[in-house]
Amino acid sequence: MKIAIVTINQPSLNSACKLFPYLKEYEVDVYGKKDLTHNLEELILYKKLDDILVPAWKGYDAIICILAMGAVVRKIAPLLEDKATDPAVIVINLALDKIVPLLSGHLGGANELADNIANALPNCVNFISTATDQTNTLAFEMLAKKNDWKIENLKALAKISNRLLNKQMVKVATYRTVFENISTRDNLELVGFDNIDLDTVVISPTVHSESLTLRPKVYLGIGCNRDTTFEEIEESVQLFLEKYNLTMQDVKNIASFEAKADEVGLLEFAKKYSFDIQFYEKGAINALENEFSKSASTKFFGLKGVAEPSAILGSKYKELIIKKEVYNQKITIAGAI
Repeated sequence: MKIAIVTINQPSLNSACKLFPYLKEYEVDVYGKKDLTHNLEELILYKKLDDILVPAWKGYDAIICILAMGAVVRKIAPLLEDKATDPAVIVINLALDKIVPLLSGHLGGANELADNIANALPNCVNFISTATDQTNTLAFEMLAKKNDWKIENLKALAKISNRLLNKQMVKVATYRTVFENISTRDNLELVGFDNIDLDTVVISPTVHSESLTLRPKVYLGIGCNRDTTFEEIEESVQLFLEKYNLTMQDVKNIASFEAKADEVGLLEFAKKYSFDIQFYEKGAINALENEFSKSASTKFFGLKGVAEPSAILGSKYKELIIKKEVYNQKITIAGAI
């Protein structure tokens, strides 16, 4: 995390010098006025706050302000764009014993950063105003951030959060395994993808809607004939992804049967896209209780399958969401989450 500490006078610069050692795990720049004393290796000088806040808005993940909260609010107001992209903004007092995550508490990480600072500093109190944090209510944006899921239709989040805060039911259209892994399911109802409305949260990499949508990444299981080329595999995967409105960036990893561990085309494909390809042995594949599509691997290797079971074994939730597809009569691909 790249952090800017903004000071405005000698007292706030003194506080920044005391705070700086507690932020060693971050990349930190301190901004201050000229002709002030400090013990920092480098102090970035500025004349007006406006001169530094505009570039800092785009250049830092978080901005820690040691100045009046009202001044901070007035200065950042014209810079606000979107809660998905605005940096974390934190205000801390001169005594370093009260800290306020002012902006981008969840997606920008202000709440978490303020917590880390408060826990490190002696007798520091973190004043979090986010209602979901104060009431221990599920925050879907934090669920997405924790799991590295994309978020679509973020503007629908406020209504969903308010429903949960008001103890009203919220429908969640997703897969049972994903639903059961949500740690706080109070007032949540699992529904099918055919029961989506604007008050529903969708959790799926392939289902698109106008409601709040969280998109987990997919894990691909890939089977292929001996000596299948890299070009054939790449083209087939791209066709598979396009069919389900996915891109290569939506793929977390790929997997296959251990007999394919020396398949040059498959290894070259994994290397190009930086996949840590996993190979699974016969015992692990046949131990799965799932019913799989008919596969030629049953005849040649005595396996239940390659693409489908490999996708499941390599995935996080062990849920097959896209059954295998066959390309050029030599490549099979399936998707799981």
